[in-house]
Amino acid sequence: MNGEPDLCIGGAWRHASDGGTRSSINPADGSVAGVVDEATVEDARAAVAAARTAFDDGTWPSTPVIERAALLDRVADLLQRDKESLSLLETADTGKTLAESRIDIDDVTSVFRYYAKLVGVQSDRLVDVGDASVVSRVVREPIGVCVLIAPWNYPLLQMSWKIAPALAAGCTMVAKPSEVTPLSTIAFVHLLEEAGVPPGVVNLVQGSGAVLGDALTGDPAVDFVSFTGGLATGRTISRVAAEHVTKVAVELGGKNPHIVFADAADSAESFDMAVDHVLTGVFLHSGQVCSAGTRLIVEESIADDFVAALAERAAKIRVGNGMDPASETGPLVSEQHRDKVEAYVALGISEGAKLVVGGERPSDPALADGSYYLPTIFDRCDRTMRIVTEETFGPILTVERFTDEAEAIRLGNDTDYGLAAGVRTSDAARGERVVRALRHGTVWLNDFGYYTAAAEWGGFGKSGNGRELGPAGLAEYQEMKHIWHNTAPMPAGWFKG
Repeated sequence: MNGEPDLCIGGAWRHASDGGTRSSINPADGSVAGVVDEATVEDARAAVAAARTAFDDGTWPSTPVIERAALLDRVADLLQRDKESLSLLETADTGKTLAESRIDIDDVTSVFRYYAKLVGVQSDRLVDVGDASVVSRVVREPIGVCVLIAPWNYPLLQMSWKIAPALAAGCTMVAKPSEVTPLSTIAFVHLLEEAGVPPGVVNLVQGSGAVLGDALTGDPAVDFVSFTGGLATGRTISRVAAEHVTKVAVELGGKNPHIVFADAADSAESFDMAVDHVLTGVFLHSGQVCSAGTRLIVEESIADDFVAALAERAAKIRVGNGMDPASETGPLVSEQHRDKVEAYVALGISEGAKLVVGGERPSDPALADGSYYLPTIFDRCDRTMRIVTEETFGPILTVERFTDEAEAIRLGNDTDYGLAAGVRTSDAARGERVVRALRHGTVWLNDFGYYTAAAEWGGFGKSGNGRELGPAGLAEYQEMKHIWHNTAPMPAGWFKG
């Protein structure tokens, strides 16, 4: 960064082959957070070739599991050592609060710890074929060369969900962070080198997906593509990779319902808690979260009071520079993204939704140079409105109302996406019925937004396919091989001639 080479290919740090660079902009004030090399198609192809060589001719795929696990634990130690510097980079790049960035680094650490432990306890599966002379085993082997493409909202966290299991499995890889927020990933690859990752195992390129995408995902030398990002890009990647029957896992966002039953707010304490969880679920990181609870689906009998309380609390959210400890949420990631959010707000108004709070930039002159936008709530929404059906990826909450459990479930499932959902009720039986009926990859009951490295993450429908985290997240990077060993071979005797 800032003059040092930022592309890592075959264990060597280098500048872009054409000398191109890109400025990373701090969305809090419009300043330049860093200038990084922007890879070319030739650089991307060289990175894939380096990963292929490292897999086919290198030692990492055959490195004993205990050594791979130890390396992941060393990475976790280094993450904690460098937690503050990485957090500062993440906040400068994304705009999120420093408190959020610190939590992110802790979460990245937990992902590496989890996969170090998991891969260390995996064992072959023995299959009884009914013949004592046959030893039948199913073994796991690394899938090969992986292309890992992460989004801009959680740059290092989302990349860790890919790199940690890929390393644990024995794969080699090319990592491409979002060109909007590359800084923490560049620093992290340096950290991986320090931990002892062999040359060529983790290659790094950054640049526009429109330029590098086909070179990375359409290369026949690639065995697996893991992508987190938008639906349109995910579709393109799937089409390109299909030419070579390359395995693809894509997480493509969501339009996530948060269903609140009246019995979940039948006391002042439970009412306030429900309001608090709905606010956190939608406005954390200014709504730039794929699992944000952007659709409030609330029971009609409490809707008016509930929306009024939400609006009162939303108006008090402290929007500001993520480096300021007083800030509760930061700016949007860029001016271009704020333009998109503003267009959705204008669309919601034109569609007839009732703007309750927000819907504008903050008036504080101190925030004028950043890409800030106030928490926004629309009431009286319905499924005919694009603001309800499309992923706005900003601080926008839409409110729909229901009168009974069946309608709540129908509304919750009435989406092309299926990433996450929340349910709030004091009725345990109802809660179980509703969470089982919802077609979403993660469903929170009387909570919202939490996850663990040990549980799978992914969506139904157009939220994507495949899973990250948990045992299935490691399995994505492994091939299953059946080994049939006949310890006492005899002639088959099928053909008599």
